[in-house]
Amino acid sequence: MSASISETTRNVQPIIACILALVLYSALRWVNTRNKMPPGPLGIPFLGSRHQMPILKPWRKFTEWNKHYGSVVSLFLGSTPVIVLGSAQVAWDLLEKRSEIYSSRPRFVVAGEILSDNHRGLMLSNATSLWRKWRKILHNGFHVRKSENYKEIQSLESKVLLQQILTNPDDYEKHLQRFAASVVTSVTYGRRVDSVDEWIVKENMDSMACKLSIPGKYIVESWPWLLSLPRSWQWFRREPEERKKKDVHFLTYLLNDVRTRMNAGTSPDCLASQCLIDIDKIGMTELELAYSVSSPFGAGIETTAGTLVVFILAMLHYPSVMKKAQTELDSVVGHERLPEYEDRLNLPYINALVNETLRWRPVAILGGTPHAVTADDVYKGLQSCRYIPRGSTIFANFDRMMHEPEMFPEPETFRPERFLETDDPRLQTFDLPFGFGRRQCPGMHLALNSVFINISRLLWGFEITPKLDKEGNKILPDPSNFTNGFNSKPVSFECQIVPRNASVVRCIEAEYHEAKGKLSGWA
Repeated sequence: MSASISETTRNVQPIIACILALVLYSALRWVNTRNKMPPGPLGIPFLGSRHQMPILKPWRKFTEWNKHYGSVVSLFLGSTPVIVLGSAQVAWDLLEKRSEIYSSRPRFVVAGEILSDNHRGLMLSNATSLWRKWRKILHNGFHVRKSENYKEIQSLESKVLLQQILTNPDDYEKHLQRFAASVVTSVTYGRRVDSVDEWIVKENMDSMACKLSIPGKYIVESWPWLLSLPRSWQWFRREPEERKKKDVHFLTYLLNDVRTRMNAGTSPDCLASQCLIDIDKIGMTELELAYSVSSPFGAGIETTAGTLVVFILAMLHYPSVMKKAQTELDSVVGHERLPEYEDRLNLPYINALVNETLRWRPVAILGGTPHAVTADDVYKGLQSCRYIPRGSTIFANFDRMMHEPEMFPEPETFRPERFLETDDPRLQTFDLPFGFGRRQCPGMHLALNSVFINISRLLWGFEITPKLDKEGNKILPDPSNFTNGFNSKPVSFECQIVPRNASVVRCIEAEYHEAKGKLSGWA
């Protein structure tokens, strides 16, 4: 018996030695790679810095590291190298100037593979044919000249929004969400939204509320080998697979609804109808198309409505900015008509205020969906020359980037003048909030038009002031109290929104009744 045990021990020893040698080799290789990369938390071989990453608001930890280590920070999440960019200049240097290798996407095990079977173009590698088809659909539907066609529906929906706030100001957040939802569903599916409580809006918001893309939430993103476990052991599948069933039903319903109305001759021209006509030329399955045309619906509501809530939050804390903007509007527009898109060139302070709203508290707090680099690279930028390995996940950390003191002095102060005083062309146009390079948000022009028309009209028509407590003291909401989602918006707060004078009330009501007549032809 003892001889048998001894023989087994002699046979096992070489295997154990090989395993230990492999582990040691992998650890040394990891250390060697880690030493060549930009500075950052050291982490642990095979685990990286997963234990240091909070599930909620990970961008705050990123910002802490950016402040400590510099504008380019590296870490590992499991075996995946991660680069966090905390400077706009670095992001422009890498994600735009080197976009040929920085425009792909990391592997999204949960949000891409499990949740949508890789049907969401936003998360696809740029090497796939489906991504190229998706990008072409959105470019054709939302480029700058095409977006001019949507200004009419945006203006009409904005007039409905003003009337809703006039009659029920306490529900301003719902009214903003309804506006954003109705604009996006109109241009995408040819149908309006009368209430944020409608099924399609609730379903979309539930889908977007799933925090499936937040870095560090699911361990399988760092250890994809867990997908090799028996399916019944893959505990991380339950939530995304339940959501996927709802999404497929929801998105195919929307596309089929457009087809039904097209056959009946009652569907206005919209992105989905255009794509259904050309589906053979596009070369997508119906499910792929259903996911593709839903992209603006999925992304546009939360970001647009959230940005307008940020604007209201800023006006509560910076009443002098509101007064200055209203003075400009009174001078250019007066009190007898609403601001229009044609006034834009004559409203420089309003335009600067829009930019400052996008900068002060960006809703897409991690710069949108992360990028991935497809080749080894070396960056000789604001820090010493550092190695960025192929396959790294790249985060544009807007939480730090938009508050970088070198580019935005006194970054916590809401100060639109910074955009009027600058001679930097990148700040004068300020497309920074909409991403970088080939992955820049295709709905940027639509979103900017929505934000401009509503900010200008809300300031023209209303005073936005804090609620008062029983003693008459102002109740100011915390300017840093934001939600935890991938798109982070202010936690709901109360305020007072009252009309500035009788003239604007008459104008809002007259414009609303006219707008309702023009909108009657929409589903």
